Amino acid sequence: MNEPPRSANPQAAADTVQPSVGNETVSYLDELNDAQKEAVTAVDGPVLVLAGAGTGKTRVLTVRLAHILLQGHARHWQLLAVTFTNKAAREMRERVASLLGVPVEGWWIGTFHALSARILRAHAEIVGLKSNFTILDSDDQLRLLRQILEAENIDEKRWPPRVLLAVIQRWKDRGLAPDQISEAEGQDFAGGKAQALYALYQDRLKTLNAVDFGDLLLHCLALFRADADVLARYQDQFRYILVDEYQDTNVAQYLWLRLLAQRHHNICCVGDDDQSIYSWRGAEVANILRFENDFPGARIVRLERNYRSTPQILAAASGLIACNEGRLGKTLWTESPEGEKVSVRGAWDGEEEARQVCDEIEALHAKSHALNEIAILVRAGFQTREFEERLITLAVPYRVIGGPRFYERREIRDAIAYLRVVVQPDDDLGFERIVNTPKRGLGAATMQFVHRFARDTGIPLVQAASRLLETDEIRPRARHALARLLDDFQRWRSLLDTVSHPELAAQVLDESGYTVMWQTDSSVEAPGRLENLKELMTALEDFENLQGFLEHVSLVMENDEAADDDKVNLMTLHGAKGLEFETVFLPGWEQGLFPHQRALDEGGAKGLEEERRLAYVGLTRARTRAIISFAASRRVYNQWQNAMPSRFVGELPAENVDHVVQTGLYGGASPPQGLLREETRTFDGWRPRRRRVAVIEDASYQVVARDDDAAGLATGQRIFHQKFGYGRILDIDGSKLVIAFEKAGTKKVIASFVEAV
Repeated sequence: MNEPPRSANPQAAADTVQPSVGNETVSYLDELNDAQKEAVTAVDGPVLVLAGAGTGKTRVLTVRLAHILLQGHARHWQLLAVTFTNKAAREMRERVASLLGVPVEGWWIGTFHALSARILRAHAEIVGLKSNFTILDSDDQLRLLRQILEAENIDEKRWPPRVLLAVIQRWKDRGLAPDQISEAEGQDFAGGKAQALYALYQDRLKTLNAVDFGDLLLHCLALFRADADVLARYQDQFRYILVDEYQDTNVAQYLWLRLLAQRHHNICCVGDDDQSIYSWRGAEVANILRFENDFPGARIVRLERNYRSTPQILAAASGLIACNEGRLGKTLWTESPEGEKVSVRGAWDGEEEARQVCDEIEALHAKSHALNEIAILVRAGFQTREFEERLITLAVPYRVIGGPRFYERREIRDAIAYLRVVVQPDDDLGFERIVNTPKRGLGAATMQFVHRFARDTGIPLVQAASRLLETDEIRPRARHALARLLDDFQRWRSLLDTVSHPELAAQVLDESGYTVMWQTDSSVEAPGRLENLKELMTALEDFENLQGFLEHVSLVMENDEAADDDKVNLMTLHGAKGLEFETVFLPGWEQGLFPHQRALDEGGAKGLEEERRLAYVGLTRARTRAIISFAASRRVYNQWQNAMPSRFVGELPAENVDHVVQTGLYGGASPPQGLLREETRTFDGWRPRRRRVAVIEDASYQVVARDDDAAGLATGQRIFHQKFGYGRILDIDGSKLVIAFEKAGTKKVIASFVEAV
């Protein structure tokens, strides 16, 4: 049964690690606290370890594994340790090897997919495969689905393969084979043909002797159900099962674990129901919540002592997450010094919010605070742009973790390529990037022909394509598509001097079909890509023309990636799980952004609770300093939108929070007397301006969009605006003002953003 040689037996390490004798304390347990020690030594029966943020769950997992071996409860091939990522599996193997002093190659320590593949290769023939089956990546999957759609005469433009793949992946996450899909499911794709297409896809995979990642668990489940002897063999072998991040398991993973644990019932799951934030990729928080029902007599061990954050941060995070009903409950505590309260700050708009955050980062760095110990954690990817722009302006190095920088994202590069060709038709690289994006029937053969003609004649691709259109060298369908695209570029180019560049950019993306391409894409990335495109339109507003913007992007793309490793960390809240930093900035805590409106629309009450768990994760990334901020207004797709502070702001315990909000941000009411201070700030080169800042001791304030925001203002009156400086009011229309600024020219602004002088 794939057993490594007996020479790898970890019992040989017992002498160096000192196993227990009688009632003597085992040395490797000495550094554990009481709860950790209980989690390690409770080896018999089902155990759920509720491991709060920063409570040492990785240490518990590895020491528990070593303890089982060193105390002779099992041999290493009788242990199954499951993680979610290759990184976590590698870290566990390294820690166990270090603790035991023996190599761990060949041990059953790995991810769900890796371990399932290992089992499947040993018994592939039972599920109709050969042991040398191929595991397909997403590109191969899409290519295969495209072939199936074509064979079934289904228009892939109307029913994209990527959408079908997402549907199939969701079914596989739930452990459902094609014959287990109900008639009601899949009705929204290709007139209800999704189930049949799924079956064709699975048949085609078997013909190719191939599987996708979802199949690794799905086929294992089929294997266990089809052959009771094989299931019994693995159930008997794995006397002890350890599972990391149990709150992130999907249905298929849950079923896989339950089947394997039925013989010995010695399953230990480590997780945190308060950190279940991945429902969008199939995770079911219900798996951890019902552990006691699934495994009667289970012992629950709560790891509540935090070794990361200050009491103030922990109290704020605990008070927030206590608002969730779907949780098992625990309270984090620490022996660390009290520390600073969590700071909540309001800004007039997103640009000022980025300025406040980045200016404070610069100030912290001047006081020798390491940049790599600072993180900006955003709810949505589009938020990174304003912070990236500001950090570049201040020459503060940064890195984007878990994804490319804003202007390096695929959809932004595509959009910019369109704009580059509009401005400069000889831009071959830009034209080549988007000539068939979205799909226009301009395949590789057509473009190779255009390339060859361009090289032979020494002219740019656009000119070469234009000349070829006058011949019959290109087949009619491709010639028609190419002619239409060149006509579109010519028309867009003619609008450069008559249409504002933000409007033109939006027109280009809409008329080219690029926006629709992402609107019809049902992948989990698509909504974020659309948000990024909206943010790109916002970015264009800051420049006088398209040429100026494209030049700026070129300079931004040259941001010093070769700089030293001391960089500010910029990432989404989802990407921050498992990390920790000295100082954490949490911007964008506004209704609709965080909690995100899409999560509320799709998930309802469950969606809200997951968003709250995401806020909890963000707060508990901070060791000594956590700064939350929100803006009174954000510009989205060239439109100003009033914003309300997130409901999560009001749910933070008042005694653990310091609210610092500019006067006027919360409905115009006067803040409590004695809670005002004055400070002098300089806004990007404008003259210093003394403003009052209110320190609010409770979270009862709200940002209110008022119809009388212009009350007290009159045409001809001199005012001050944070971004544009001094000016005079030319016209008043409700809450909107037309102002002639002394340096910025005539602008339309919202009345609440100005003050009389």
